[in-house]
Amino acid sequence: MEKACSKQYLLHHLLRLLFYLLIFIPNTSKALANPRPSNNSAPAVIVFGDSTVDPGNNNYVKTVFKANFAPYGKDFANHVPTGRFSNGRLTPDFIASYIGIKESIPPYLDPTLSIKELMTGVSFASAGSGFDPLTPRVSNVIDIPKQLEYFKEYKRRLESAIGRKKTENHINKALFIVSAGTNDFVINYFTLPIRRKTYSVSGYQQFILQTATQFLQDLFEQGARRILFTALPPMGCLPVVITLFSNQAISERGCLDYFSSVGRQFNQLLQNELNLMQIRLANQGVRIYLTDAYSALTGMIQGQGRSAFDEVSRGCCGTGYLEASLLCNPKSFLCPDASKYVFWDSIHPTEQAYSNVFKSIRPIIDAIIRG
Repeated sequence: MEKACSKQYLLHHLLRLLFYLLIFIPNTSKALANPRPSNNSAPAVIVFGDSTVDPGNNNYVKTVFKANFAPYGKDFANHVPTGRFSNGRLTPDFIASYIGIKESIPPYLDPTLSIKELMTGVSFASAGSGFDPLTPRVSNVIDIPKQLEYFKEYKRRLESAIGRKKTENHINKALFIVSAGTNDFVINYFTLPIRRKTYSVSGYQQFILQTATQFLQDLFEQGARRILFTALPPMGCLPVVITLFSNQAISERGCLDYFSSVGRQFNQLLQNELNLMQIRLANQGVRIYLTDAYSALTGMIQGQGRSAFDEVSRGCCGTGYLEASLLCNPKSFLCPDASKYVFWDSIHPTEQAYSNVFKSIRPIIDAIIRG
């Protein structure tokens, strides 16, 4: 009995060590069958955030947080590993396809993008990023202020092509998507000791909230008027969180409600702030919506809805307990059908899960893009 407990203890800490090593390694498609909205007036989709919305910007950054190799992209068009942290498309890709702009959102840092591609939208997001300035420094990725600087550069490129007035009108009508914050809590606050020495959980929530709302204000000042902000997911249900923080990480794979509750609390605080911002800026044509990824993922994990999943507590790649980025590679074992899994790797959802999230927020999309 003692030997069994000792082995489980050692395995648990070995898994945690591997996760830390991943963080600190030196820096060296299917079209939707859904009908499209008839009243879309959004000419572009513009995206900021982290790996949930990064289509490959990290391919052009010296960081270990990359996904431009197999088996990532296994179910993307032509089976190409684009840099998306999934087996296929992400939620912004489904949104762009649904509103009839294009089938997928490209990374802004791709040097081959045409002016047409730029016009219809790009993503500035970077896997591993967050609102806390410390978070992107952990893995040397593109921080949120730099993403905003790239957006300003993007605007200048459009102005050179179509003029300032048309660019301003284009930006005003574009659909903006912001998805970040999970890394701030999972990789930064809960895993590293630095922020916990300075902030309580509630204090850190307020710090991230202030940074996030300031970013939204910056977007508004740059012309954004239609903004979708993604809520935090049930963080205690992420396979990597269960592996790192559960006392019985192998034998008991249930969600850890403490971590999810931190996300729920933050989402409510964020919703309150967005409501205030909406009231304050409504007379300037602003529409801001919080998209409830928390409920969507929770529903999938709890087996709600018509598309039930066979596996909800580990990823399709490898053991599914810890693998992400370099640990999910061409030599990794894969599940036979990723569409039966909520998670592709230990952190990121599958294409099917992202599709379900999109479907859950489609009424909000219809409301925000109406003419």
